[in-house]
Amino acid sequence: MTGQRNSKSRKWKTIYSVIAGIVVLLIVIRLLLPTFVLRYANRTLANLDGYYGQVADIDIALYRGAYQLDGFYLNKVDSASGDQTRFFAVREIDLSLEWSSLLRGAIVGELLFDSPELIFTKEKAEIDAVARDTNDFRQLLKDFMPLRVNRFEVQNGSIRYIDSTASPLVDISLEQAHILAENLKNTSREDEKLPSTIRAQAHAYGGSLSLDMRMDALAEKATFDLTAEIKGANLPDLNDFFLAYGRFDISKGTFGLYSEFAADGGRYKGYVKPIVKDLQVVGLEDREDSFFQRAKEAIIGFVGKILENPKEEQVATRVPIEGSFGETDVLVWEAVWQVLKNAFIEALMPSVDNAININSPKEVEGRKGIFND
Repeated sequence: MTGQRNSKSRKWKTIYSVIAGIVVLLIVIRLLLPTFVLRYANRTLANLDGYYGQVADIDIALYRGAYQLDGFYLNKVDSASGDQTRFFAVREIDLSLEWSSLLRGAIVGELLFDSPELIFTKEKAEIDAVARDTNDFRQLLKDFMPLRVNRFEVQNGSIRYIDSTASPLVDISLEQAHILAENLKNTSREDEKLPSTIRAQAHAYGGSLSLDMRMDALAEKATFDLTAEIKGANLPDLNDFFLAYGRFDISKGTFGLYSEFAADGGRYKGYVKPIVKDLQVVGLEDREDSFFQRAKEAIIGFVGKILENPKEEQVATRVPIEGSFGETDVLVWEAVWQVLKNAFIEALMPSVDNAININSPKEVEGRKGIFND
C-alpha cells in the first residue's frame, strides 16, 4: 500500500511539475513576445521601400486577442538624398479581434487609431502619389494585421498639407477628426445593397466638416452613396494659402462646400456646391500694400460683388460632375450658368440638395458631356 501511495504521489508531482512548467513557459513567452514582435516590426519598417518607420513600444493583450503599437511613425525617404519627410505618425494603434462578429461566425479584426497625423507635402501630394501612398499604407497595415479588418476608427486625427517652398509657408489642415467605418467585410446586413458605412467629422478653420457614406466595400466596382459638407470655415484663417498661390488675402468671409456623389456599375454622378458668404477682399490691413496689389484685390472683390446674390450676400454655384471611372465629365457651361443664375435670379440654399442617390449613376450611361459631343 505504501508503495502505491508513493507511486501516486510521484505521479501527481510529475503532473503538477508539467503544469507548472507550462505555466512558467507561457509566462516567459508572454514576457518576451512583445520584445520579439517589436524587433520584427522595427526591422520591417526600417526596410520598407521608400519609407522609414519605427515603433516605440508594443503591448500584447492575449485575453482579448489584441496588441497595441505605441509611438508609431512612418516617414517618406527620398531615394536620391536619403532625406526623410514626415508622412504618418500616431500615438497608439490598437489591433484586435472583433468579438461581435466572431459570435456570428466571422473571424475579422478591428483597428483603432488614437491621435494620428497624416501629412502630404508639396511635390509629394499629386493625385497619383497620394493614391500610391494610400495603397502602400494599406499593405503595411495588412502586414501588421493578418485578419480582414471589419471595423476602423480614428479618434482625434488630423490631415495636413504642407508646402515649405511657398512664400509664405502653406500649412493647412483638418483637425480633431473622428472617422468610423463599420461592416467593411459585410459580417452583418448581408441583404443590403450598401451594407458598409463610413462617417467622419472634423474641425475646419472655425467651421466643421462632415461626411456620411454608405457603400459596398466588397464590390468589384466602386459602389457608394456619399454626402459631404463643410460649413462656416473662416476664410481669413486661410490667408497664407491665398497669398502663396493667389497673391492676395481676404479681409472677411466664410466658406462652405456641399457635395453628393453616388457610384454604381463603373459610373458616377454628383455635384460640388461651394458657397462664399460675406466676402470682403480689401480691408484696413491692406493700407500698406502697393497700389497694384490694392488694385488687384479691389478687382477680385468687385467680381465677387457682381456674382453675389444681393439678398443672401453669398457667391455660390453648383458644379455637376458625372461620368465613368477613368474619365471625368465636368459640365463647365452649366457651372457658368449656375453662377449667373445665382447672382441674378435666386440664391442656392446652403445645404445638400438630396438629389443624388445610388440610382443616379444609371442616368449617366449613354450620355456625354458638353465637350464630348
